[in-house]
Amino acid sequence: MQKLRIIPLSVAVFSLAGCATQLQPNYTSTDPEQMRVGGAKPVESEPAIHNLGSYCLQVSEKWKSDSETPDGQTIWSKDTLRQVVPCRH
Repeated sequence: MQKLRIIPLSVAVFSLAGCATQLQPNYTSTDPEQMRVGGAKPVESEPAIHNLGSYCLQVSEKWKSDSETPDGQTIWSKDTLRQVVPCRH
């Protein structure tokens, strides 16, 4: 009687293990403007100058390769540099 319970349990465990190994990884970002997975390096925009009233702020964005996913896709992340600059009228 005990052996009859073990056989179905063993079959269920091996079936679930087999299904779990066939799942494909899904690498996504909730904000593709901050992080991207795979492909070539994203295009970088020119630095932007924002007039904030009494001063101006220059914002530069650079994409860099952070690491790779287990399946070899490049993980790209964006660095943002902000610095105060003279306003040009």
